[in-house]
Amino acid sequence: MANKVNNKKASDDQFNRAADLIGLDEKIRLSLNVPDRELMVEVPLRKDDGSLESYKGYRVQHNNSRGPFKGGIRYHHEVDLDEVRSLAALMTWKTALVDIPYGGGKGGISVDPSKLSNLELERLSRRFFRAINPIIGVNRDIPAPDVNTNPQIMAWFMDEYGMINGHTPGIVTGKPIELGGSLGRNEATGRGTAIIARETAKLLNMNLDGAKIVIQGFGNVGSFAGNFLNEMGSKIIAVSDVNGGLFDPEGLDIPSLLKHNAENRTIKGFSQGKAVSNDEILNIDCDFLIPAALGGVIHKMNVDKLNCKVIIEAANGPVTPPADDILFKKGIHVIPDILTNAGGVTVSYFEWVQNLQQFQWSEEEVNTKLEDKMVAAFNEVSTMMKSKNTSMRMAAFAVAIDRVAKSFQLRGV
Repeated sequence: MANKVNNKKASDDQFNRAADLIGLDEKIRLSLNVPDRELMVEVPLRKDDGSLESYKGYRVQHNNSRGPFKGGIRYHHEVDLDEVRSLAALMTWKTALVDIPYGGGKGGISVDPSKLSNLELERLSRRFFRAINPIIGVNRDIPAPDVNTNPQIMAWFMDEYGMINGHTPGIVTGKPIELGGSLGRNEATGRGTAIIARETAKLLNMNLDGAKIVIQGFGNVGSFAGNFLNEMGSKIIAVSDVNGGLFDPEGLDIPSLLKHNAENRTIKGFSQGKAVSNDEILNIDCDFLIPAALGGVIHKMNVDKLNCKVIIEAANGPVTPPADDILFKKGIHVIPDILTNAGGVTVSYFEWVQNLQQFQWSEEEVNTKLEDKMVAAFNEVSTMMKSKNTSMRMAAFAVAIDRVAKSFQLRGV
């Protein structure tokens, strides 16, 4: 079961430790760890039955030293200001790590979208985007999908912004292809995760062909990562979703499972595999464990039960800081989320560039450029890890923070 993590405390701790590692100037440290702007809005919603509800919405713009603020908008009942603050900071480091010209931002509404009709969801989305309109712009802040948001919601955002400011496809990314979205965007985070797993195997002299892989979370990211790793020859022995998991030590039939998942929106009912819980799946003996669902699922109470050689963080913050320290001492490599799941924001950047050019790239071109970015970032992190004799997480933060600090200094204060 996932622990509710103090996201701000965890992100501050990671930032400060990496800043110590590179000897970051104290005054620059203070400037980089404080958001540039925080906006909290009240989002009223007229329900289908005529009643009125009100929800809290947030947009935090962390740092734009390297370019416009960039980051998703999530709809979840546990969204709060501290969570959005920490995620906005992580976006600053993530965009810097893969060396795309963005800063970091994040937004969200504290709402359970499963309790809203489609029309209510549209009204809420449009009202929220109208409320944050004064601080967004195609060269200022470009939102994207996140937890419980999708291309359709981005289409509503784009349309609402367009009614106020004129047609501006580049105002959001993660849009439907028909409205200026990028080919390859839907698969990008999962594809990036698979690329990072492949590069990790090379770094650690592990054979990816036949490697046993467990994936907790078989949504967009986990399912695409599983598909690509299966194509690379890996053996996906266990997967799970919100309804529980499936385990087969001989390897699951991934193409059939993907078809079942697409048709039923769950892996539940698939004919192959022994049923396991989302807690039990973490303890299965494997080479690579890929948590691709919730944050805080690996913590100090369950970390000693893990039986993996490497953890690939496809979700945001699936390993808590105390568990991370224990894993490092045990010699279990953790490939951090700001590297592993950066494929999504990388192709979001490609989408934005295509919108500005009013020209669409081929899917092959998008995938090639994504691979180049992910491999380059991985190599920089592994070099930093070796030079500083530190973890992959601290190395990733060090590379990113150093890059942002240099831009901050060059721009002047």
